[in-house]
Amino acid sequence: MVFLGPGLTYLIVLLLIPLALVLSYTLFRRGRFGGVVYEATGENFTRLFDPLYLDVILGSLRLATIATVIALLVGYPTAYLIAMLPRKWKTVALVAIVLPFWTNFLVRIYAWIVLLSGPGLVNSTLGELGLGPFEFLYNQGTIVTGLVYSYLPLMVLPLYAAIEKLDPQLREASANLGARPARTFVSVTLPLTLPGVVTGCLFVFVPSFGNFIIPELLGGGRSIMVGNLIRDQFLKARDWPFGSTLALALIAVLVVLLLLQAWSARRA
Repeated sequence: MVFLGPGLTYLIVLLLIPLALVLSYTLFRRGRFGGVVYEATGENFTRLFDPLYLDVILGSLRLATIATVIALLVGYPTAYLIAMLPRKWKTVALVAIVLPFWTNFLVRIYAWIVLLSGPGLVNSTLGELGLGPFEFLYNQGTIVTGLVYSYLPLMVLPLYAAIEKLDPQLREASANLGARPARTFVSVTLPLTLPGVVTGCLFVFVPSFGNFIIPELLGGGRSIMVGNLIRDQFLKARDWPFGSTLALALIAVLVVLLLLQAWSARRA
């Protein structure tokens, strides 16, 4: 029990108490000059369905889903190729995958701004070819690009782990029975690696859905995601009750996704 003390203290102080405060604030209303007035109300929950805020939430879901799908389409072949490499090259490839995580997140995002800006490397190169300049920054496509770049390793690693555990004899047996490579992939490889697919999608979708740095920097604040909305409610509008309600809605979505992931893992 003594050894559980530090961990339990960490969870209570940094997770349970803040979560309890967020939950309690949803039941009260904003003061005239901000903050919290401790008068019970359900207005915060009805405001979630205001078209203005609902559009932000649905837009965040859409961008996070697009980023997750692209990460899956890029990450699955990458993980498969790494799993097929000779053992001595697997370590090199895996280090290359996680290498961006060794650099500060903000530095990596600012690097994209340098690359995609008007006088940046991409437009300069295209200009020498007689093309452009193009407006690459401050749109939803750039936000999706930043999300995929930032969280692609979180897709590749669980997929690699799932593919690496596959018994090669299963694919060989499928080929011996006359199945083409595409049929073997659909009937053998994909179903057996589905837990890795679900885990990778969860690892990408969750941080993408709540991200506010990438929309702010690469989107230029033109496309607001739910993370930006929560930040603005706390720091600009000083509407802590509604900001807490938005945060609680975000947590509820993530809990549902975690339950679905646990259910799919049990099914597998």
